Amino acid sequence: MAEDSTTRTRRRGAALETAILHAAATELAEHGYAGLTMDRVAKRAGTNKNAIYRRWPDRLALGVAAYRQLATTIEPPDTGTLRGDALELLRRANRHWSSPLGAVLRELLAAAGGAQHLLAQLPGQSADAMTTMWLTVLGRAVARGEAAPTALHPRVATVAIVLLRNEFVTRGVPTAPDDVLVDIVDQVYLPLVRHRTAG
Repeated sequence: MAEDSTTRTRRRGAALETAILHAAATELAEHGYAGLTMDRVAKRAGTNKNAIYRRWPDRLALGVAAYRQLATTIEPPDTGTLRGDALELLRRANRHWSSPLGAVLRELLAAAGGAQHLLAQLPGQSADAMTTMWLTVLGRAVARGEAAPTALHPRVATVAIVLLRNEFVTRGVPTAPDDVLVDIVDQVYLPLVRHRTAG
């Protein structure tokens, strides 16, 4: 017990924070957000709950920080066509949201509700990050002559991913069939872009 106490007092600052985040990320991956507890994280990190609460005010804030350790940043695709890029972005999102890590993300999004300060910390999930990704893809289409500059509007750019998210959040599907993704792109996204171009 004395050895454990020595171990606990040895780590401070960044080293302790790293240990807590690693422990929380492991717990999140193994048990999901529903199974994430301060007690288990403290035990796995070899510290006490007070050390966690000094850094993260609640379980949700810790869950968001832990998720950031697990998630990876992706670059916008460049297939050479707007249709190809849009489908690739939707397929990536669909694979992610359908994965175990995606299930954790959906739990965090539901728990965060409208807490924008927390949503902004989720990689790729903030409104700004999502809009930037889709505007990049649409901007390349404009540069290729596939769309007019008038199509470069944030709501136009992100309509496809919003419709896919709706499948998960509103309909509660575990994954979206590929024909749904194709339908979103061919029946909604591209016609909207073309309409803005024609206008």
